[in-house]
Amino acid sequence: MIREDLRNIAIIAHVDHGKTTLVDEMLKQGGVFRENQAVAERVMDSNDIERERGITILAKNTSVMYNDIKINIIDTPGHADFGGEVERVLEMVDGVLLLVDAAEGPMPQTRFVLSKALEMGHKIIVVVNKIDRPDARLDEIGDEVLELLLDLDANEEQLESPLLFCSGRSGTASLSQYEAGTDLKPLFDTIINYIEPPKGEPEEPLQMLISSIDYNEYVGRIGIGRIVRGNIKVNQQVTVCDYTGSKKNYNSKIVSLLQIQGLNRVPVQEATVGDIVWISGIEGITIGDTICATDAPEPLPFVKISEPTVEMTFSVNDSPFAGKEGKFVTSRQLRERLFKELLKDVSLRVEETDNTDAFRVAGRGEMHLSILIENMRREGYELSVSTPRVLFKTGENGERTEPIERLVIDVPADCVGSVMEKIGARKGEMVDMHPQGTRTRIEFLVPARGLFGYKSEFLTDTKGEGIMSHVFDSYQPYKGDIERRNTGSLVSFETGEAVTYGLYNAQERGQLFITAGTPVYEGMIVGASPKVEDLVVNVCKKKHLTNTRASGSDDALRLVPPRVLSLEDCLEFLADDELLEVTPESLRIRKRILSNQQRAKIRGNAAKNQ
Repeated sequence: MIREDLRNIAIIAHVDHGKTTLVDEMLKQGGVFRENQAVAERVMDSNDIERERGITILAKNTSVMYNDIKINIIDTPGHADFGGEVERVLEMVDGVLLLVDAAEGPMPQTRFVLSKALEMGHKIIVVVNKIDRPDARLDEIGDEVLELLLDLDANEEQLESPLLFCSGRSGTASLSQYEAGTDLKPLFDTIINYIEPPKGEPEEPLQMLISSIDYNEYVGRIGIGRIVRGNIKVNQQVTVCDYTGSKKNYNSKIVSLLQIQGLNRVPVQEATVGDIVWISGIEGITIGDTICATDAPEPLPFVKISEPTVEMTFSVNDSPFAGKEGKFVTSRQLRERLFKELLKDVSLRVEETDNTDAFRVAGRGEMHLSILIENMRREGYELSVSTPRVLFKTGENGERTEPIERLVIDVPADCVGSVMEKIGARKGEMVDMHPQGTRTRIEFLVPARGLFGYKSEFLTDTKGEGIMSHVFDSYQPYKGDIERRNTGSLVSFETGEAVTYGLYNAQERGQLFITAGTPVYEGMIVGASPKVEDLVVNVCKKKHLTNTRASGSDDALRLVPPRVLSLEDCLEFLADDELLEVTPESLRIRKRILSNQQRAKIRGNAAKNQ
């Protein structure tokens, strides 16, 4: 059977190339909203963190009706750290819209997501977006995309992919760069005519691959997937197999069946080949499982998700302020939360350690792990995390290999020298460079550990005008030692409350992270020192009071405004002997060994041994 009334597509692109904005316009022109309905911008970014940061983290489904044909659309994340989301949802579609920014052209994540779509043999529709940008390069973008397709060994049909020119914000599309579009009709027509309709055997036994998981307090775990074969009905008895072939649940029952219409999930009694559905009622269902008919338990193959490249240690918070701000503070609660995250995030790994209070958590990058930490602190968890570390592997010849990132930077021409110097010190190799007007785009292959802590330095070097993005490229032989940080820390001398007099004296030693009135403890980091070694400062020190006034010296003390660190800034700043204490209300950087005396003794012993 060929489902001419249905098309399944995913929208893939590099971050900030306009996927979610284009989906907004497709929904509006597809008649999903009433004429007078107030609609939020980027309506698909429903998660709080997504709305705050303006990025997509989770892949989400929606649908529009066009000429009586239902188009299921999956909006995917653009950040390389959430590539696991993209890899598995591509299983549910027959084709993809590849969005490319009209000025920036193909970027690292464009290459990554496109390679995954080509591997699966999907049809590609190339959409050049943001054509109304003043710096748009419409003549060159088509050639750059063709070069990328050739680079990735696309087949002949994929090389002949249709090319459209869109403005997601204005809601227009045209088949020619020289003609301005009036609406998205050319885009809808291309989807209907070019993307193949789903095919399958509705009379055969049921097969449905679970590609995504949702959770609801009332019905528990909800499996999301596409029906590959057969039909599915409410109250139907099914068998669940995992992708290794072993049966997990015999004779489970489909309690509810939902399909997406616009932005709403609508209950249905039955669904057939090609439909993307939500099912509930099956305990322990997870990504990669196949829902089968009870008389034909045949699992479907599941896409192999790329391995994590970065790990951190999550442990119970044991600082002097532990338990004051968090709701969930024990190792049991931390363990439950981390293993719960594994159920819906296939690119995450969690391992127990020799210490019952600590867990090794591996992900696709710093942002992947920082979003998990941010979600946990918003839920009331209190924990401490270590500095990020890359995951090394042993190569075929027994040599040590490390993850290499493909880094693309776009900077003003006068900043090229300082950027190349910094990347060179981090063992980066330049592979491509071409000027674009007053700016220059440079491509590097650089060790993943060389990028830790580089972003803030990069923004300083480029006066805030530089753009950088990177994606995992390959494992290569170990490149040698890289200096992680060339600054030291200002460490608190005692426990108490920071006062203006103590801070005034401490600010001469470096840049402060705290203000007067901030509670501190011995071993807590209160600022950054320009020197490489750490300095112990007493920010709780009060002025010795006397009954005599000294002319001029008792005037109001002026404090330099402190540097307020975000979660990512804290992770960038962390040294190997430091931890980040995360609570729902605070982020505090601290030394692993809090006692200043004990640390001094260890340093002295190390110096003697040298």
